[in-house]
Amino acid sequence: MKIVRLDTLQLAEFPFLLWLRLHTDAGIVGTGETFFAPSPVAAYLHDNAAPYLLGTDPRDIEKHSYRLQNVYVGSRDSGAETRGNSAVDIALWDICGQALGQPVWRLLGGRTHDRVPVYNTCAGYGHARASKRHGLFERTEDWSLAAGAAAEGPYEDLLAFRFHADRLARSLLGEGIRAMKIWPFDIAAEASNGTRIGRADLAKALEPFRRIRDAVGDEMEIMVELHGLWSLPCAMTIAAALEPFAPAWIEEPIRFNDFAAMAELARHTNIPICASERLATRTSFAAMLAAGAASIVMLDLAWCGGITEARKIAAMAEAHSLPVTLHDCTGPITFAASVALSTVLPNVNWQEMVRAYTTGWYKEVATTLPVVADGHVAAPDAPGLGIALRDDVFARPDAQIRTSKL
Repeated sequence: MKIVRLDTLQLAEFPFLLWLRLHTDAGIVGTGETFFAPSPVAAYLHDNAAPYLLGTDPRDIEKHSYRLQNVYVGSRDSGAETRGNSAVDIALWDICGQALGQPVWRLLGGRTHDRVPVYNTCAGYGHARASKRHGLFERTEDWSLAAGAAAEGPYEDLLAFRFHADRLARSLLGEGIRAMKIWPFDIAAEASNGTRIGRADLAKALEPFRRIRDAVGDEMEIMVELHGLWSLPCAMTIAAALEPFAPAWIEEPIRFNDFAAMAELARHTNIPICASERLATRTSFAAMLAAGAASIVMLDLAWCGGITEARKIAAMAEAHSLPVTLHDCTGPITFAASVALSTVLPNVNWQEMVRAYTTGWYKEVATTLPVVADGHVAAPDAPGLGIALRDDVFARPDAQIRTSKL
């Protein structure tokens, strides 16, 4: 079997996403995905990765992972090269599973969990998609939403956590989801470049936590996302203020690769530090673990190097007696691949999901999705990832398709 064609797909409606399809001479097509700045990733895939991949056996996954990682530039960060390589690796595992008639999770060693508990990242419908105005898709960076803004559907959870966190917590519990992630501190960080947080801003950001605890008590786990926006003194202030609410973790309180500062924060708080989906490759995660900068390891398969690299990072975390959680606030292929790996990893604690996505636009671009029920997700038994892009997305007027082939 050999790879004979590489396609990339971009949709103007989803300006952060890139999809990859690897075609083989056996008629099997593997699907990959990555997120953020898709045009340079597509350029890398066609100009650099395709000349290497075309004509090779897609089942030599370890070799391809090594060869693509060990290039002159871009091999130790989550830049365009690594994001492209991540999409390739996901597609290769998809091909291998289909060729053998087995789900990817079985090729990785089989289940350690029949179902994995999920937490809901409380994003809304507009996080990954552009708005359509005057017949054209226009990208927006305004994800904060204002009180009273119109919701696109029942799960406008970004609006809900900002203004009705108590109702949101009850809604999630009603679906069996017992953990949620919110980021009410971002507005204050953006106003001061993360250098100060006054008492009034602190009180306002803490209000959703009060509402959640008053509404559902300890039935809900709360994860706090800080998006790496804060200086060390402010992060210490925020952590101290959060301790009475007992959050499950503080995620990326400081710039994701400032391990010394994160380690200092970890010494001053009882709240676990979670980091970082924006890191890539074992080298970066090894440095983070050696510094004691995090006690929960967050992985994104579309950024860290794909499934092959992620399972090695997870093994390093396990050797440090640390749990891992798989990130998905990106796209349906990453979600499916993450669920497959989460099913296998003995030290996984949660699988991230966004219910506005899994019940919404994921279904517009993908054929099937892992089933989420009663606060858990199960990996499908179908060969490969058990998911593909819908045929009709390639005929959309906003589709940009590029092909490299033998």
